[in-house]
Amino acid sequence: MQRIPVDERANWRDRAEKMGFAYHSINGGLYWDETAYYAFSLSEIEDELEAPTAALEAMCIELAGRAVADEQIMKRLAIPEPFWNFIAASWRRQDGSLYGRFDLRYDGQGPAKLLEYNADTPTSLFETAVFQWDWLDGAIAQEIVPRDADQFNSLHERLIAAWKALLSSMPVLAKSASGVSAPHAPQSGRTVHFAGMLDNPEDAGTLVYLADTASQAGAATKLVAMDTIGRTPKGGFVDPDDVAVEIGFKLYPWEWMFREQFGASLSGASTRWIEPPWKAILSSKGILPLLWAMFPRHPNLLPAYFADDPERAGLGRSYVVKPLHSREGANVEIVIDGTIIDADDGPYGDEPKILQAVAPLPVFDGNYTVLGSWIAGGAPAGLSVREDTGPITKNTSRFLPHAIID
Repeated sequence: MQRIPVDERANWRDRAEKMGFAYHSINGGLYWDETAYYAFSLSEIEDELEAPTAALEAMCIELAGRAVADEQIMKRLAIPEPFWNFIAASWRRQDGSLYGRFDLRYDGQGPAKLLEYNADTPTSLFETAVFQWDWLDGAIAQEIVPRDADQFNSLHERLIAAWKALLSSMPVLAKSASGVSAPHAPQSGRTVHFAGMLDNPEDAGTLVYLADTASQAGAATKLVAMDTIGRTPKGGFVDPDDVAVEIGFKLYPWEWMFREQFGASLSGASTRWIEPPWKAILSSKGILPLLWAMFPRHPNLLPAYFADDPERAGLGRSYVVKPLHSREGANVEIVIDGTIIDADDGPYGDEPKILQAVAPLPVFDGNYTVLGSWIAGGAPAGLSVREDTGPITKNTSRFLPHAIID
């Protein structure tokens, strides 16, 4: 693993705009950064990143199965009790998952360590699946990287395949003569509503891209702002045109869904959501101490404990504090020898917290680097690299491309 400074492609900004990558810069600074790239060997990718990602996914699936049958785990994860049956029903139906991203600490030496799992609403998707592949093509053509360079990146293709599997597995709900909804065999050309905060450029870009992958899988697609979805008198969900939301992709976290006024209608509605309700289990950082308890001393896990667990004393005076539902580094604190050396503000300060062992991010040319290893359709699918001048990765942290150089 190396960070290699290179020249930018002269036309990358024009290409980004034409391809719909409108959020390539944030607040006047670069978000997409191709002044360097990260080089990996094939063995690093296959043995140290891809294989552990598959193992971590399997461990998380095992944890989810335990959680739906254990009230104490659901309480630990701060999932509201009124939604326990809703989540368990989703698990029993084997509702399919589209994607997720494991954030890993890895420097090319020793095993990758799980920092957290973005299981519900991960972004940085288009730049991973499409724009960094475009960079590789251009970088090869402009002799920026070796002609035989490759990339750990089947994310686009795996997303399309995952959509096909999801659409074929979901029964079509149709009205019977009595007016009661009943399941029928899957049909082609089904409509998927893509809902989120469309006034946020990154969220809107992510939804547009995912809608494109669903379209390539044979679905009809429709983008809607989350706050424009309505309810029928019977509690069903409809879009602004009063069309029923049969399948809804939500770039809106489950913990937010549960708190909304419409939350009470979730369990009674026929809408199938992606990510499925059981992903609410894995989207909590509470899975980090639970995984450590289930798989102690696993080489890809870090010691972690709930903040009220007396065993947290085993971490000593150095640890990382994380609220259960913190996103993009918000309210994370890094404590070394009893002193907070870095922290980020945010809205999650009053949440229950976990403590995780410190695994300092590797520093390349003054940049703290974290790897995102993607899952699509249950299989490892690609790699993203983020870096920052500080040890907490935030929404403004830069995205750099990578290449496999052997």
